[in-house]
Parts: sequence; structure tokens; C-alpha cells
Amino acid sequence: MSNAVDALLAEAMKLSPEDRAELIDRLVPTLLPHEPLHPEWQAEIARRVADMDAGRDLGIPAEEAMAQLRAHILSRRPRP
Repeated sequence: MSNAVDALLAEAMKLSPEDRAELIDRLVPTLLPHEPLHPEWQAEIARRVADMDAGRDLGIPAEEAMAQLRAHILSRRPRP
């Protein structure tokens, strides 16, 4: 890392977790531009967010989701 990046990182780490998340939200699109989502995906995302906001879908904890993904990946690996 350059000295400028090190200095910025040190300053960023002084921010609250919420402010660091906002900083990330603002920086990532400058690195990973994406095509607009298909309208059907936009509608699906809006529906899911509305369900979560209304308490109809509570989601699952990240640890559980990651465990399920790992198990799925391991089950798909070819066995020696």
C-alpha cells in the first residue's frame, strides 16, 4: 500500500462502523460498475426488502448462510 492509502485507511478506521459502511457503499460502485438490473430482478429485490421490512421474512444469520454454502460446495466437489 502507498503512504496515501495507509493514511486514508488509518483515518477511515476512526469512523463508526456505520460511517465505514457508507464509505464502502460509495467507493465500491466506482470500482465495480455494473449494468442495470433487469426489471424483473429489481421487482424481486424490492419484494424481498419489503418482506424483510414488514417482518414477513427474517432471513437467516450470516453464519448459518455461510455454513449452508460451504456444505453445498463441499457436496459438489469431486471425490478423489
